[in-house]
Amino acid sequence: MANQIARNVTHEPDPVAMIADHIHAFWSVRMKADVFAVMDGPEGAALDPVARAALERLAAHAN
Repeated sequence: MANQIARNVTHEPDPVAMIADHIHAFWSVRMKADVFAVMDGPEGAALDPVARAALERLAAHAN
C-alpha cells in the first residue's frame, strides 16, 4: 500500500513528506508496525525508494 501511495504522489513537491503524513494520519498502529517489520526483511526490497524514505522518516520520529 505504501508503494501505491508513492506512485500517486510523484507529482508533489515533497512526496516523502506527503507519504509520511498520510501514513501517520490514516494508518492504524498495527498497519504501521507491519510495514516497519517488513522494511528490514527480504520483502523490504520491494519498497519503492520514496515510500522507504517516508517510512524511515516516520521510524526516526517514533524513536
